[in-house]
Amino acid sequence: MADQDRRSFLTNALTTLGLGLAATSKDARAQTAASVTKFRIDVHHHYGPPTWVAAMKGNSMLQAANTTWTPEQSLADLDRGGAAAAVLSITNPGLYIGDKAQATRLARECNDFGAKVVQAHPTRFGLFAALPLPDVDGALKEIEYAYDQVHADGIGLMTSFGDTWLGNPAYQPVMEELNRRNAVILVHPTAANCCRDLKYAPGVQPGSMEYGTDTTRAITGVCFSGDAVRFPNIRWIWSHGGGTMPFLAGRIGGAARNFKQQLPNGLIPELKKFYYDLAGAANVGVVASLRQLVGPDKILFGTDFPPGGHILENAQMIRSLNMFSEAELKLIERDNAVGLLPRLRGL
Repeated sequence: MADQDRRSFLTNALTTLGLGLAATSKDARAQTAASVTKFRIDVHHHYGPPTWVAAMKGNSMLQAANTTWTPEQSLADLDRGGAAAAVLSITNPGLYIGDKAQATRLARECNDFGAKVVQAHPTRFGLFAALPLPDVDGALKEIEYAYDQVHADGIGLMTSFGDTWLGNPAYQPVMEELNRRNAVILVHPTAANCCRDLKYAPGVQPGSMEYGTDTTRAITGVCFSGDAVRFPNIRWIWSHGGGTMPFLAGRIGGAARNFKQQLPNGLIPELKKFYYDLAGAANVGVVASLRQLVGPDKILFGTDFPPGGHILENAQMIRSLNMFSEAELKLIERDNAVGLLPRLRGL
């Protein structure tokens, strides 16, 4: 698609999705939310650019809720849930489904679309820009574009790309540039080629088990490759409480004795430097394991909206655990995100 045609398409799509809000719509939303103090920041919040939805049509990992997303849906949920802002990112199946050229094209289209959403609502949205890995050259170009042209707040990556994971040596040039940029990276799980269609139990979909497992694989890859130590300026956010890593950290960490160069201090100290969101993780088992690994200063509020539920209900679930004090909840629901993403401080 030519640049002119793409810009026209994106502009028309944004208009169709309601970014040109009427004054009456704004007034109605303001009246509805007038009594709600908006302070939460949702760092795990998805959007569905039309070209991405069209490209992923028919993919088994594309959830219906992500195909009908509009900015208005997110704004309404932010207002209802007492949230000041959400940081948008692409979800499953990501950008790469076997075609590097398509992934590179979609990265630019998604980032352009997301940037226009932020421009239309600068006090309500941030953007984790998508990268077209495993295309390393394309990813490097998109990093430059994301930071220097559309001024993204950070980067969104998947745990794996086909049959490669984060931590793969081929991706070191990308990690080096992200380290130079002091990047904040949200990592979203997917199901790797190896394990997407395993028939180990009837009716169990990849999201139930493989997403958490693939997060653990990606964290292991970043740490045992030496990337966590080599690139200390990258701030990693691992989705869904870090998958199964908090529970398995001691067992996996036992292998670190054979990786003294990559992990001179062992695995656990590196895991303690990472951030973890609570999207889909607001249950006693996950939080108990996570709190053994990190303090509340490394935990972030997230929802996985729209398929992962609503901001208000997710906040209520976290509070119902009775595992955090009010001061800790303030860190989780807002302050930690602001520390990572200073642009959000005034929102």
